[in-house]
Amino acid sequence: MSNAPTAEVVRQLREKTGVGIMECKRALTESAGDIEKAVEILRKKGIAVAQKRAGRATKEGLISSYVHMGGKIGVLVEIGCETDFVAKNDDFKKFSQNIAMHIAAANPQYLSRDEAPSSFIEKEKEIFSEQIKNKPAHVIDKIIQGKIDKRMEEICLLDQKYIKDDSMTINDYVTNMIARIGENMVIRRFVRYGLGEESNT
Repeated sequence: MSNAPTAEVVRQLREKTGVGIMECKRALTESAGDIEKAVEILRKKGIAVAQKRAGRATKEGLISSYVHMGGKIGVLVEIGCETDFVAKNDDFKKFSQNIAMHIAAANPQYLSRDEAPSSFIEKEKEIFSEQIKNKPAHVIDKIIQGKIDKRMEEICLLDQKYIKDDSMTINDYVTNMIARIGENMVIRRFVRYGLGEESNT
């Protein structure tokens, strides 16, 4: 009796992760056919690959655009990669388009937590402190930090849940693409325009 994963299970995992067939087969063999465990294995491998490539220069790339809702929302996003070859790759283009669509839908305010101004964070802490002022003193700081973390997950692009697969964040999605394509890539900056609204950068 063979323990090799079936073609259907491999197909399901490939659709879920976008990883190549051979990597999917290896992960499924390692996870004894458990798709969720296989996804976790592939993500861990992806993180390791991404860490190895993190220091590489990303001088190439492209600017992707997306316009939604009859021209009422528009997005420009710049994504860097290492080579012009990858910048012209259909998978990279699709990835860039997906990021632009996510930004249109999720309306992030900042790229990452590092870009959130300290004044904004302090203001949020003031609001949360007022909300929980009647809680025991020894748990207030922990509760506030939890609320700040949750707020960052809502407004920072890299921390947001990916709209097409809420089992991963945008940062996870980037990591998966690095593992799949084999080059470092970074979301450098974005701007989202809403008709009649101020732009976010």
